[in-house]
Amino acid sequence: MLTNKVFCFALLYFLLSQTHAQKIKLTPNNVLPSQVATQLTNFKGQNALQVKGLTDGEKTMALLKDIDFHNGVIEVSIAGQPMDQAGQAARGFVGIAFRTSTDISKTEIFYLRPTNGRAEEQLRRNHATQYISIPGYPWEKLREETPGKYEAYADMEPGEWIKVKIEVNDEKAKLYLNESSQPTLIVNDLKQGKDLRGSIGLWVGPGTLGHFKDLKLVKAD
Repeated sequence: MLTNKVFCFALLYFLLSQTHAQKIKLTPNNVLPSQVATQLTNFKGQNALQVKGLTDGEKTMALLKDIDFHNGVIEVSIAGQPMDQAGQAARGFVGIAFRTSTDISKTEIFYLRPTNGRAEEQLRRNHATQYISIPGYPWEKLREETPGKYEAYADMEPGEWIKVKIEVNDEKAKLYLNESSQPTLIVNDLKQGKDLRGSIGLWVGPGTLGHFKDLKLVKAD
């Protein structure tokens, strides 16, 4: 009996989520580029928005217009790979910024390092996924002060589509990859606080060519 009730609740939640899901069209006209160049392209047989980083830094993203997000679920497919001219430190950094202010002075970010997913060194593999926060919490600071807390391993390859789901609830956020039922990375103390709200950013790091498609939002408030 209990199992049936749990199943029915889960089904109802799923149907309600799909009903309230907002599909976001990803085109150059629907984003505000910050230190990136964007264009529509076909990647791996899929129509996508290409985002190319133009400089080093953390505020390199295409910020979606007319989005106000606080709590809820973000779903998107992303692919990242180092550009041909990128240096040896390039990892194909690609991810999603959320609760992002219009001037990108504040934001939370989950991102991937696709070339780390199948590296021969275990330490590199452990750095396949990352959480950072602007301002004040770059990856270097978080790794030095709390090693391993804000990054984790996940299997991935550069230039391949990866399904990303991010659940956000007040000061907590969870990163899921490729429809796994278990989160890859859990953050219980989002650094900009539980009240921050803002837009969604398609984020790329230094020397990265990123692609994004099939973005959906389910807002909880």
